[in-house]
Order: sequence, then structure tokens, then C-alpha cells
Amino acid sequence: MTVLPDDGLSLAAEFPAATHAQWQRLVAGVLSRSGKDVPETEAEDALSTALEDGLRARPLYTAADAAPDAGLPGFAPFVRSGRAEGNTAGGWDVRQRHRTADAEAVLTDLENGVTSLWLAVGPDGVAVEELDRVLRDVYLDLAPIVLEAGPETAAAADELLSLYERRGVAPEAARGNLGADPLGTEARTGAAYDGDGFAATVALARLCAESYPGVRALTVDALPYHDAGGSAAQELGCSLATGVAYLRALTGGGLSLEQALGQLEFRYAATADQFLTIAKLRAARRLWARVAEACGAPAAGAQLQHAVTSSVMMTARDPWVNMLRTTVATLAAGVGGAESVTVQPFDHALGLPDAFARRIARNTSTILVEESHLARVIDPAGGSWYVESLTDELARAAWEFFQEIERSGGQTAALRSGLVKDRLAATWAERSKALAKRREPITGVSEFPFLAEKPVEREPAPAAPGGGLPRVRRDEAFEALRARSDAHLAATGARPRVYLAALGPAAAHTARLTFAANLFQAGGIEPVTDGSFADSGATEVCLCSSDALYEERAAAEAAEFRAAGARHVTLAGRPSAFPDADSYVFAGCDAIAVLSATLDRMGVS
Repeated sequence: MTVLPDDGLSLAAEFPAATHAQWQRLVAGVLSRSGKDVPETEAEDALSTALEDGLRARPLYTAADAAPDAGLPGFAPFVRSGRAEGNTAGGWDVRQRHRTADAEAVLTDLENGVTSLWLAVGPDGVAVEELDRVLRDVYLDLAPIVLEAGPETAAAADELLSLYERRGVAPEAARGNLGADPLGTEARTGAAYDGDGFAATVALARLCAESYPGVRALTVDALPYHDAGGSAAQELGCSLATGVAYLRALTGGGLSLEQALGQLEFRYAATADQFLTIAKLRAARRLWARVAEACGAPAAGAQLQHAVTSSVMMTARDPWVNMLRTTVATLAAGVGGAESVTVQPFDHALGLPDAFARRIARNTSTILVEESHLARVIDPAGGSWYVESLTDELARAAWEFFQEIERSGGQTAALRSGLVKDRLAATWAERSKALAKRREPITGVSEFPFLAEKPVEREPAPAAPGGGLPRVRRDEAFEALRARSDAHLAATGARPRVYLAALGPAAAHTARLTFAANLFQAGGIEPVTDGSFADSGATEVCLCSSDALYEERAAAEAAEFRAAGARHVTLAGRPSAFPDADSYVFAGCDAIAVLSATLDRMGVS
């Protein structure tokens, strides 16, 4: 620890030292004035935010919030980085995914900042026989190649290794990953891998360990669990269980423990929840180091990480906002210490990306590395009391889930018994409630939607494999409502409408008028505020004002609108404000249920 010289300038020297108890007392006083009377000792809990996995983000962290020693970068438990230099030697590997046999797009990426290629191979990607053509202009001794071939892994690996040989690439010069991931494929497709499937994976790992030192054979892909709605701890727990299953298979097939550990690369989702992503990547390294230590090879427990911006967070509506989401996610992946980062194009949810979307995706990493200098510091979040605490708490929750999977017989048994599917489904059901109530806002979808937005058209992407765990997106429930509105617009020439009746002066109605307009647009319902109800083309009315004015005028206004033909009167407020309304919209209401019922009443199928 650096000791600063005594220069006679002591900041806050004339002020008494503040204590935690004093802060709690002040917080309790503020809460009391806002109508929440809580004991001083519970004031902090009142301001805490509930996270998934039973975690809570507190409003204040201090040096008293101790976490296990994170060690030094490049040394066990590898929390700070799997390498002593972290990403400071040029930044992280910018890895972009390609699902079509477009050799020109591949070359364009490599010429403009991308440093490795991730190729989806098979029916939903590039055909095995097309690999030679797709990589025709690629210097295979310079650009690492990562495969994702599912059931066709053996054939794709054979073709790639054959390409190295035909083009004169020395085995020691080859870099990348053959992408064998039988359990990840089973999670995606439901197709069970037998002993022969694992035998082929072991054979690839042995070949890489003996002849291709820069190529790994296996990927532990945690994306299927994230994409199915799993929490961060569940994603980590499944990755640990999968990694352990592969270690057992590889060591049982004749590889040493150190060789087996060196054949694995881990893939995780990076989301716009930057602190949770940072903590997840740091916790993943700590947990895998613990596995390696328990197996007897602590020095070989550095986890190689590939972070991919989340598909779950991407939206089809207002897709431009996805650029902001992926920027935050990429920042979190870099700060979290991922060695490779894939930024999914902003139009990912719409189909195949165009050239502009691919350019923005690769430039996201370039800006963060070259202009923001994000990679110049190893573990920049390290030492933050919040990040260190969150890392520790998340690691403990993930280890608990990992142990549950191991008690059930391991990852294979947990997948086939439904344990994993059921746990992920329960987590997604709870999160769906938060999304429906807009407690987890989705900008451009559940918050600040833009009904006049021109749709972004893209060429359809190859169908993703199905049959296994589901794939979810945060916007899916709102997207279904908007699709109903779009169909109504196409059939009738107009969107369903609701008339917003502002009662009293602007100071009384503006807040609730804005709230109601935002809410209805999230369901594709056009709010009308100008003119009269008779001229609005609406069949329903929503009254917007203060509780005081509702008490004075709501009954008369509702009766007048009903007499004018309004079939349904909604109140922007809680039932206590006007018990005779037909329905109510307020902060925390189930927006999906309210909007779906509204479209039903309007005859929008």
C-alpha cells in the first residue's frame, strides 16, 4: 500500500468522522418524512434493490463489506484476470460471428478491426463444404477460427484442420477453438449425446493437446441457459457443471488434468446490467479456479472467457437502442476481464445483419479499446466494495446451484431430468412479472415507445436449432401486443385508439397523462389528446388528473363520456381515487394484462 507523505493538508480535518449509524439515522429521517417509518437499523434495507438469485444491491458499501482476497492478476484464484497482463497487451480479442457463407463480409470484418472469426456451421449456418470458400481470403495463421457446429462438430473440425494442412499452416501456428460442446448442443436441441459422442470429443481434445497447442477442442457454452431466461448464478452453475463433466470425460480418456483444463473455453452472456456482468465474469474465474484446486491443479485453473452481448436483451422494436445496450454490455465484458468479446449487431432480433450493423458492432469494441482506453487497466473494477461484494455473493449463489446439479447426477442428468429447465423457467416466470409491471423497463418498448417508427427490414436468418431449452427475449410479451396493433393497422388503416381526457390544469394532469400515453403506446394503442372524444375515433376513455380532482369531477366526467358512447372508462390512478371506473392504470400495474384486455375489448385480434 502506498503511504502518502504528510504535507500538512488533511482533508476534512476540522470535521468529526461520520459513522455508519449516523448515516442510517439520517436515512431513517428522510424516509420518515416521505411517509415510511422504519427503524434506523432497517433504513438501509428499505433502500436496497432486490436482484435475482436472492441477492440485494445495498445503497452503501464500505470497507467493512469484506470479500475474499481476489489475489493478483494471473495467479489463483484468477478473480482479477486469468493472465498477469490482463487485456493490456492490445485489448481483448474482437470476435465476430457469421452465420452465412459470405466470404466478402468475413474479409471486411478482418480488415476493419475484427481479430478472430466465430463461424456457425451446419443447417443453421455455413455448410461444412463451404468453409474453404468462406475462408478463402483469410490468413489462417493470423486469424483464430472458432467453430460452432453442434452435431456436425467432428466433420467441421476435420475440414478446418484439413484447411490448415492444405494451406501450409504449421500446427503450432493454428489458433482457435473447434467448438465441441455436446452438452450445450443437447441443451439447445434436446438431442441426447451418447458415449460415442463424448468419445469423438475426447479424440478431438487429444489431437489438439498433442498436435495443435494453440487450438482448444471444447467450448463450455453457457448461452443456452442465459437465452432460456436463466439468472447469472444459474448460468454460472450450469457452466461449472458442464466443465466438470468435460474434465471427467477428458481425464477418463487419457488426458492429464492440466491438458484437460487447457482444452476448455467458457462462453458467457454480457448484458446491459454492467455491474452484474462484471461480477459474473470475475466470479466465474474464481469458481473455476476452485474446481481446478479441488481437482489438484490450482495453477492450471485460469479460465479462458468469451463474452457475447445478450440476445435476451435485444429488441425488435426501436432496434437502434440496441447499440446502447451492446455498448454498455461490451464495456462490462471488458472491465470484467473477458479475453474475447462478441458484439451482436443491433438488428440481431430482426434477421441477418447488414453491413452497417456489422460495422457498428465491431467499432463498438474498437472505440472502447482505442479511444476509451478501457483495456489499459487490469481489473478496473477491482477494489470497489460493491463489485467485490457482488462478486462474492454471486459466486456463492452459483456454487450452491452447481452443487444442486452435481447432487442430481451432474449436468447430463440435470438436463434430461428437467431440473435445469424447471429452474430456468421459474426464474424467467418471476422476471416476466417484473417486465409486465415495467419494474424492469425496456426503452423503446415498454418505456417511450414510438408508434410511428418505420419497421426495419432484414433478410431472415437461418432457423436456430430447437427441441431443447426455449429461447426468450425481454420484449416478447410487448412484441406480441404490438404485432396485434400492426395487423389491425394493416387491415383497417388505423391503429386502435384511446382518448386521454385531461381534467383540470396542466399541473394536475400532466404526470398521469404522460404515464397513460406511454403505457398505451407500449401495447400499440394510439393515445389521442386533441379535440373531442366524438372526433377521436376512440371507443374508450382514460381520465387523467390528480386524486383531488377525481373526487370532484371523475363521476360526472365518466357519466358524460359514457353518454357520448364510451364503452369503457379507465382511470389513471388507483381504485381508491374513483371506485366507479371500469379499470385502472398505475405505476406497478400489470401492463401486459391491462393492454391485452384493452385490445381484446377493442376487437383487435
